[in-house]
Amino acid sequence: MQQAVIVSAVRTPMGSFNGVFGSVPATKLGSLVVAEALTRIKVRPDRVDEVYLGCVLSAGLGQAPARQASIGAGIPHSVGATTVNKVCGSSLKTLILAAQAIALGDARIVVAGGMENMTRAPYLLEKARQGYRLGHAELVDSLVKDGLWDVYNNFHMGHGGELCAA
Repeated sequence: MQQAVIVSAVRTPMGSFNGVFGSVPATKLGSLVVAEALTRIKVRPDRVDEVYLGCVLSAGLGQAPARQASIGAGIPHSVGATTVNKVCGSSLKTLILAAQAIALGDARIVVAGGMENMTRAPYLLEKARQGYRLGHAELVDSLVKDGLWDVYNNFHMGHGGELCAA
């Protein structure tokens, strides 16, 4: 078995909610980070065997966010790209998948990481497809529904963090 090692680590600058990155899709942020990670270690994009990128808030990004970021970074269309959504553990899971692919000999060079832009999470009109007949319509914040709400215990994930810390 081959041993997997992390040879490059890049992240976007920490922004603020509704801040300077507010207009930049997560897939664009992801492609910039992937391209920079490869540049720093002098690996051409065509040498990459597989891409795993975590993304929880994918509403409105279009299909296959990891593929978009991969292609945006110059990685060939022929290279597989998988989007992982395991909420807070998404990027960690991509590292596990990358290590497994290398250990099993399925790949030699794997990009793993995550991308997100909470500011760009859209609001949802969940019943609009069937049509609203009379009365008010509720807007649902996908940032909260898809990223910050524990659907099993029906509370905000911030409360979950408090429970873990207690």
